[in-house]
Amino acid sequence: MMHAKSDSDVSSLAASSPPRSPKRPVYYVQSPSRDSHDGDKLSSMQATPVYNSPMESPSHPSFGRHSRASSASRFSGTLRSSSGRKGNQKRVNDKGWPECDVIQEEGSYDDLDEDKGLSRRCQIILGLLSFVLLFSVFCLIIWGAARPYRAEVVVKSLAMDDFYAGEGSDSTGVPTKMVTVNCSLKINVYNPATMFGIHVTSGPINLVYSEITIATGQLKKYYQPRKSHRTVSVILHGEKVPLYGAGAGLALSSTGGAVPLTLDFEIISRGYVVGKLVKVKHRKHVSCPLVVDSRNTKPIKFKQHSCTYV
Repeated sequence: MMHAKSDSDVSSLAASSPPRSPKRPVYYVQSPSRDSHDGDKLSSMQATPVYNSPMESPSHPSFGRHSRASSASRFSGTLRSSSGRKGNQKRVNDKGWPECDVIQEEGSYDDLDEDKGLSRRCQIILGLLSFVLLFSVFCLIIWGAARPYRAEVVVKSLAMDDFYAGEGSDSTGVPTKMVTVNCSLKINVYNPATMFGIHVTSGPINLVYSEITIATGQLKKYYQPRKSHRTVSVILHGEKVPLYGAGAGLALSSTGGAVPLTLDFEIISRGYVVGKLVKVKHRKHVSCPLVVDSRNTKPIKFKQHSCTYV
């Protein structure tokens, strides 16, 4: 059976129970965005209530889901605020993180070591100059060692095959004595060099009468090995050479007569020691006086002292 409470019971119960505190108002905390430092106020608002009991605190396990949702909404709000700005947009990678611009340094660290020593380019140039200098000194030494080896020339003989003088006229019709000569000259060449061979040639080989060349020829260029002898033959020829005033002293007839002549020429020898970089060149001038007798058909022999070699 339920008993109805009297007015005295109600008043005593109300007096014994503590008065309830009025409900506290809810406060909101504004979380600023990282991109709002330039004056933009686009930030996410997160309501943070004031809790009255430990059961309502964030440390309670039942509030974990709400906390994760709140952080996710705060992060997404930050991205939206940064992406919504037109003046300062950021790139986002595939994991959702904003990308930063990496400052790349120009140049290499090798330039910082220039004060400590020579650069590589200077070292290369210095090495090349040193090589050129050493090679030049080496070539100069080789040239100086090869310089004394001069080709030795000896005139052996002159065989007169034809020597004829007679009256005639030149190409302009002037009457004068004319001479025709055909002879063969033999020369012996010796190369004393032990390190290189030589290339031998000659200038014009002239047979001269009273300063007039009556026969001429030239030695063909050939190669002669080191420490070797070689005898070469040269043909001297002159066809109807006018003598003009010099022909008055020419006493030559069918009965015989002696004619003084001079053999004059120059022998040129070139030796390539180190390719064409080191070249040794020598000239030797030869002059041989001789007398031609039309009655003597034997070759004219030359002795060592018969000619001058310069």
